[in-house]
Amino acid sequence: MPFSQNDSTASVFTVFLRLGLRSFGGPIAHIGYLYDEFVARRRWLTDEQFTQSLAICQMLPGPASSQLGFLIGLLRAGWGGALAAFVGFTGPSAILLILLARYAPVLDDGLGIPVIHGLKLAAVAVVAHGVLRMGQKLTPDVTRLIIALGSMITLLLAGSASLQVLVIAIGALAGMVWCRDTPSALSSWSVPAIGARSAVVAALIFCVGLLAALFWPASTPTLSSVAAAFYRAGALVFGGGHVVLPLLEQSLVETGWMSVDTFLLGYGAAQAIPGPLFSLAGYLGAALSLGVPAPLVALVAILAVFAPGFLLLVAAVPVWSRVRALPRAGAVLAGVNAAVVGVLAAALYNPVLTSAVFGAPDLLIVIAAFSLLTFTQRSSLWAVVCCVVGAILVRALGA
Repeated sequence: MPFSQNDSTASVFTVFLRLGLRSFGGPIAHIGYLYDEFVARRRWLTDEQFTQSLAICQMLPGPASSQLGFLIGLLRAGWGGALAAFVGFTGPSAILLILLARYAPVLDDGLGIPVIHGLKLAAVAVVAHGVLRMGQKLTPDVTRLIIALGSMITLLLAGSASLQVLVIAIGALAGMVWCRDTPSALSSWSVPAIGARSAVVAALIFCVGLLAALFWPASTPTLSSVAAAFYRAGALVFGGGHVVLPLLEQSLVETGWMSVDTFLLGYGAAQAIPGPLFSLAGYLGAALSLGVPAPLVALVAILAVFAPGFLLLVAAVPVWSRVRALPRAGAVLAGVNAAVVGVLAAALYNPVLTSAVFGAPDLLIVIAAFSLLTFTQRSSLWAVVCCVVGAILVRALGA
């Protein structure tokens, strides 16, 4: 069935604002939250629609989880919904990053540590639940299960998230060869809000912006040079939000615009809050001294770092719509879907689980939250409460 555009901009904003306030754990965890919210709970998308949307976002530069949220908002409420999804999902983290960076010493002791740790444990449970549900629907036979396992093992052995695009491409080739008889629901995927004209305009704006960003003078920090630095970083990032950090460090620290300590303080704060890692741009922009209001610099940095990914997404959607009509497109997509399951499974282990679970008590908390999601059909908010309470109790008992 086609996507349904029957939600108001306000309702889309409300849903994404809640996600922006509780989506801890990084981009892969965010995908788990988005799946739980929009496929499992609200049924705004089918599994097929979700994975096709995710596949496009994974193959483009930029923050995949934010691009996916932008696309879901666009599908549900048009361009106003896309903007509402972006603001709702990104706004809390952008604000919290500035506040947390300023008051970071407060979190060195007291209740802040177990609460943050519990939220990271919740991300493990949510991602595990999402991988299980996606795996059941998208790897229903031995062939696709082998593709998923191969993708997972490849990424775990390589130890590099930057290979995700290559793994998905290999999955597409494997699907073309081994999944020729796979039934397809490709006709159910369409994006009415994006036409050929919108795609062409978005592609032109992206190219002009990238050329300007690459050749803009960077000797002194000004609003225009800040915009160029963040746009350049957002346009050249493959492999997840963490990959943007070296690019931003090169533009901000190596040029002498800010100290390495200031930069690392923002990065450390970004690990402890919900929302996309790209929101770090808000902290970095506000930390620069340009002689203009810090919120203005932060806003310019945020818009500049997110814009390339959104522009590329708008440009790519009509191309994908044509590709899916080609012969064997269903087989290719079956392989892509299976590879995406493997990508998520690999990320579930590293970095989601390895950065959150440090002992038997942590593992027991995650199992309890995962069981709650799996066997009671509760929302991910219950997993968050379970993990936060469990982490506080473990710290109180000194376990």
